[in-house]
Amino acid sequence: MRVKAFALIALAAASIALVEAASISNDVDVKIDEWMTPSKPAYPHDPAVAPDGSVWYTAQRASTIGRFDPTTQQFKEYTLPTANSGPHGLQADKDGNIWYTGNAAGLIGKVDPKTGKVTEYKMPNAKARDPHTIAFLQDGRMFLTVQAGNFVGTLDPKAPDGAIKLVESPTVNSRPYCVRLDSKGVPYFDEFNSNRIGRADPQTLVINEFDLPDKAARPRRIAMGKDDTVWYGDYARGYLGHLDPKSGKVEEFASPGGADSKPYAIDVTADGAIWYVETGDDTKNVLVRFNPETKKFLTWPIPSGGGTVRNMEIDKKGDIWLACSGVGKIARVRVTAGKGTL
Repeated sequence: MRVKAFALIALAAASIALVEAASISNDVDVKIDEWMTPSKPAYPHDPAVAPDGSVWYTAQRASTIGRFDPTTQQFKEYTLPTANSGPHGLQADKDGNIWYTGNAAGLIGKVDPKTGKVTEYKMPNAKARDPHTIAFLQDGRMFLTVQAGNFVGTLDPKAPDGAIKLVESPTVNSRPYCVRLDSKGVPYFDEFNSNRIGRADPQTLVINEFDLPDKAARPRRIAMGKDDTVWYGDYARGYLGHLDPKSGKVEEFASPGGADSKPYAIDVTADGAIWYVETGDDTKNVLVRFNPETKKFLTWPIPSGGGTVRNMEIDKKGDIWLACSGVGKIARVRVTAGKGTL
């Protein structure tokens, strides 16, 4: 089933209406700290925060998984059994195990931090050659996307072989990419080679698709708002987008960096502010904050340049963690209330 959306296009330059009693502050200070990862070449792709507060990352080109302790600022890395597996997306489960996608080897892996043991689960279909992003459903199963293979699916960690189930995206060659869960545990994913956002039933894997109004739109990553609406970065057109799945309504806001800004990593902080990174110039990535109540943008340059920040994750303290791929670093963004008035 496909839901036809209608558009309310609002250019950022024209979005100047004030919202009374806004709860999201426009006045914030940002401090960005960065740490070089040990692997050479590392190319950290995704960050993930474990239950103990440690920050993990995939060192894609080194075929390792890394752990960073923010308290001691010490690293520990785990070499993966399959060489050149291209670890990509990762998430921690409730027990602290770290799961990752072997994007270049058609597998899902699990690292036990206590023992260093790595368990691998091969995709059951040869076409599912590049598992991409993962998220854990409320019942403990994993939901996953397979980009070039054009699948979404589930993996059951309790089953010896993972009991992987796959279904094809209704849109041919749509490239299911990032996945996020709403407050009810329903997975949403973007289709990076189309102008669509997908929603899958976590039990049946039946997929509904939402059309974005511009056929040239290419949503690369998504984030869930506090109200279970979907925020996305339109990588092709340089927009921040907002989809309300209940009504099908879509809003778009021109990113500060313009049409070539290539919005990529994105997430939503507890106050409802939208954070993402413009990667159009991979030597000068820009962190962006958007207030959905006032429609106001704020921007900060990544100190190292970023080298393309592909993903981010927010910890329990509200710190934003970035994987700065091209410069081999991970970064922490600490957000505090500003001292001035805006």
